[in-house]
Amino acid sequence: MPAAIKRKPSRKPARDPARHPAARVKMPAASGAAKATVKRPAEGPGLAAARRVFDIEARGLKELARGLDHRFDAALDLLAKVKGRVVVSGMGKSGHIAHKIAATLASTGTPAFFVHPAEASHGDLGMVTRADAVLAISNSGSTAELGDLVAHTRRFSIPLIAVTADGASQLAEAADVVLELPNAQEACPLGLAPTTSTTITMALGDALAVALLERRGFTPDDFHVLHPGGRLGKKLLKVADIMHAGDEIPTVTPTALMDEVLVTMTAKRFGCAGVVKGGRLVGVITDGDLRRHMAPGLLRLKATDVMTPAPVTIPSGVLAAEALSVMNDRSAPVTVLFVVDGGRLTGILHIHDILRSGVA
Repeated sequence: MPAAIKRKPSRKPARDPARHPAARVKMPAASGAAKATVKRPAEGPGLAAARRVFDIEARGLKELARGLDHRFDAALDLLAKVKGRVVVSGMGKSGHIAHKIAATLASTGTPAFFVHPAEASHGDLGMVTRADAVLAISNSGSTAELGDLVAHTRRFSIPLIAVTADGASQLAEAADVVLELPNAQEACPLGLAPTTSTTITMALGDALAVALLERRGFTPDDFHVLHPGGRLGKKLLKVADIMHAGDEIPTVTPTALMDEVLVTMTAKRFGCAGVVKGGRLVGVITDGDLRRHMAPGLLRLKATDVMTPAPVTIPSGVLAAEALSVMNDRSAPVTVLFVVDGGRLTGILHIHDILRSGVA
């Protein structure tokens, strides 16, 4: 038998993936081959701590919801009757929560402000009048700095609502209404830093604000009055807030000749003119109408000969965002809308007015 032929080892150097990118490309698996399982990185201790905090605080919120009773309605009745303002106060972390609750109440139709309990003892008690109500927050119910403010409410018969986790505390005993917080586990592993307790206190403040909002019939219009700035205010702008009115509206009579119409369209710079009879919009003339009627005798025609009757209009009371939608949601989008209220022409709105207002 002939001896087996030994193959010499190849001296060709291996391809360097860094120098040959094609060497790094993985070929697709054959049909039917199992796909490789992508392993998720193991959760670190930080992520585990975050999930634990959420779980603990969520349980605290559920305990708060289960524990609410008729006293919540009593607090609402008291706050709804206030002729003045709701004075919210608290010390330390409770003070920070009190700031937020006061801001939320004020922005949703219940006039409110924050008073620092220590400053109250040095003259700021003068801010609290007989027409007001006080919402005092203390998880323990024994915050010494609240003492003078509480005494002031008792001396001048100012309604006092206590938010505390100790229904037998001095603050609770002095209050007209007690909103008792559950003794929920703090998310802090040391059990020292206010975490769950501050979360449920803030949620209780939100509940009061929303319930009062609903009771008062607070509307988006009311919200806009209190939020004229920022993105929220812009989203609530109405057509009436940004439209052009009076002499700014380009109008002509039905019998006006087209040379007069062209002068009006050029002077008012909206690229159109409204044809008005007896205060009512009967048609519009746009650049497109001019192009469709372009002929040597155009200037001898009347407005009614060129106008488009029954144009698309919008009332002044709708949101500017809706007006933008009306402009765009057409087979042939428009850039100008005449504003009509009760059948009468009251204004004109250009898409640039909407864009400048920040609605879009």
